[in-house]
Amino acid sequence: MLVSVSNLMYHNLVGRRAKIISSTDPTQVGMEGNVIDETAHTLTISSHLGKRVVPKSISTFAFYLPEEAVVVGSDIALSPEDRLKKLQRRRK
Repeated sequence: MLVSVSNLMYHNLVGRRAKIISSTDPTQVGMEGNVIDETAHTLTISSHLGKRVVPKSISTFAFYLPEEAVVVGSDIALSPEDRLKKLQRRRK
Protein backbone atom coordinates (compact mmCIF):
# COMPACT_ATOMS: atom_id res chain seq x y z
CA MET A 1 0.00 0.00 0.00
CA LEU A 2 1.39 3.39 -0.94
CA VAL A 3 1.60 6.01 1.76
CA SER A 4 -0.75 8.92 1.12
CA VAL A 5 -2.17 11.84 3.05
CA SER A 6 -5.29 9.82 3.90
CA ASN A 7 -3.49 6.75 5.29
CA LEU A 8 -0.25 8.16 6.73
CA MET A 9 -1.35 7.70 10.34
CA TYR A 10 -1.50 3.92 9.83
CA HIS A 11 2.09 3.65 8.59
CA ASN A 12 5.43 3.67 10.34
CA LEU A 13 6.66 7.25 10.75
CA VAL A 14 10.32 6.37 11.35
CA GLY A 15 12.45 7.59 8.46
CA ARG A 16 9.94 10.20 7.33
CA ARG A 17 10.84 13.88 7.05
CA ALA A 18 8.76 15.95 9.46
CA LYS A 19 8.33 19.53 10.57
CA ILE A 20 6.57 20.81 13.68
CA ILE A 21 4.11 23.44 12.49
CA SER A 22 2.46 24.17 15.84
CA SER A 23 3.01 23.25 19.46
CA THR A 24 2.20 24.51 22.92
CA ASP A 25 6.00 24.58 23.37
CA PRO A 26 7.11 27.52 21.19
CA THR A 27 10.75 26.34 21.20
CA GLN A 28 9.77 23.35 19.05
CA VAL A 29 7.79 25.18 16.36
CA GLY A 30 9.63 25.11 13.04
CA MET A 31 11.95 22.25 13.96
CA GLU A 32 12.47 20.00 10.96
CA GLY A 33 14.27 16.72 10.46
CA ASN A 34 13.92 12.97 10.11
CA VAL A 35 11.91 10.87 12.54
CA ILE A 36 14.39 8.40 14.05
CA ASP A 37 12.21 6.87 16.79
CA GLU A 38 8.56 6.70 17.73
CA THR A 39 6.81 5.71 20.94
CA ALA A 40 3.13 5.92 21.81
CA HIS A 41 3.52 9.48 23.08
CA THR A 42 6.63 10.93 21.41
CA LEU A 43 8.55 11.29 18.17
CA THR A 44 12.33 11.66 18.21
CA ILE A 45 13.43 13.98 15.42
CA SER A 46 17.03 14.32 14.28
CA SER A 47 17.87 17.74 12.85
CA HIS A 48 20.95 19.87 12.33
CA LEU A 49 20.56 20.90 15.99
CA GLY A 50 20.69 17.30 17.23
CA LYS A 51 18.03 14.89 18.48
CA ARG A 52 14.85 16.24 20.04
CA VAL A 53 12.07 14.25 21.69
CA VAL A 54 8.73 15.85 20.81
CA PRO A 55 5.46 15.01 22.60
CA LYS A 56 2.80 14.06 20.04
CA SER A 57 -0.20 15.29 22.02
CA ILE A 58 0.85 18.96 22.07
CA SER A 59 2.10 19.26 18.49
CA THR A 60 0.92 19.38 14.89
CA PHE A 61 3.27 17.87 12.32
CA ALA A 62 3.80 18.21 8.58
CA PHE A 63 5.16 15.05 6.95
CA TYR A 64 6.57 15.14 3.42
CA LEU A 65 5.45 12.19 1.30
CA PRO A 66 6.38 14.01 -1.36
CA GLU A 67 3.26 16.17 -0.88
CA GLU A 68 2.81 17.70 2.55
CA ALA A 69 0.51 15.86 4.96
CA VAL A 70 -0.53 17.75 8.10
CA VAL A 71 -1.29 15.52 11.09
CA VAL A 72 -2.53 16.58 14.52
CA GLY A 73 -0.34 14.84 17.07
CA SER A 74 -3.24 13.65 19.21
CA ASP A 75 -4.48 11.66 16.17
CA ILE A 76 -1.25 9.64 16.15
CA ALA A 77 -0.74 9.45 19.92
CA LEU A 78 -0.67 5.66 19.85
CA SER A 79 2.15 3.25 19.17
CA PRO A 80 2.45 2.24 15.50
CA GLU A 81 1.07 -1.21 16.36
CA ASP A 82 -1.98 0.22 18.14
CA ARG A 83 -2.73 2.58 15.24
CA LEU A 84 -2.84 -0.44 12.93
CA LYS A 85 -5.11 -2.34 15.34
CA LYS A 86 -7.43 0.67 15.42
CA LEU A 87 -7.66 0.60 11.60
CA GLN A 88 -8.42 -3.11 11.60
CA ARG A 89 -11.24 -2.64 14.16
CA ARG A 90 -12.81 0.10 12.00
CA ARG A 91 -12.91 -2.22 8.98
CA LYS A 92 -14.90 -4.93 10.81
